[in-house]
Amino acid sequence: MTVTSDDTEQDRTIPPLRALRFDRPADLYHEIPEVGGFTKHRPNDDEDPLGFFERLRGSTTPEDAITYTAFATEPQVAIGWGVEAIRVSLPDLPPDELQLMSWISQWLDHPSSENRWRTMQVALFAPRRSATVYLGLAVGWSGGALAPNDPVAVPDWRSPKAVNAAILRALGQLGLEQRSVSLARVLDLAAGLFRVY
Repeated sequence: MTVTSDDTEQDRTIPPLRALRFDRPADLYHEIPEVGGFTKHRPNDDEDPLGFFERLRGSTTPEDAITYTAFATEPQVAIGWGVEAIRVSLPDLPPDELQLMSWISQWLDHPSSENRWRTMQVALFAPRRSATVYLGLAVGWSGGALAPNDPVAVPDWRSPKAVNAAILRALGQLGLEQRSVSLARVLDLAAGLFRVY
């Protein structure tokens, strides 16, 4: 049997996707200072990512843990978490939002520029800014050119800000009792991301 170069390419192990942008929360706050405008608390120099997350989670503003997670994780990881957070919080999405969620999921499975542009276009022209629409915008701002003929680079804070808005919008649509349960579930999902970095 002859082994072709295509066969050897298919047999290579793909390295796992890195979950976190930085090894230390202090580096995140230094390199993407915009995160500091959205969180009340700041990391200590010696604090590790999970430790800082748990401190935020146990604070009087646990929403800071959502914001921190959106900024601390790589865009594709953050958006995948956002999809799960919306599904946990809003299981009965209307048909147009289910379609957008499907396109977001397609981009997660196949992160091509074409899938990203299509998702971004649908989100930009949506009639209202729902949680799903913010997540679609996060896809569009996740990296690369904004459009086929637009080489402008997107600032690093745009995608995580949209992920943060998506999750907080989803939680904000719930009643108080449901909100605390969903917040706990969303934060449980987030905690897992800090254990695999």
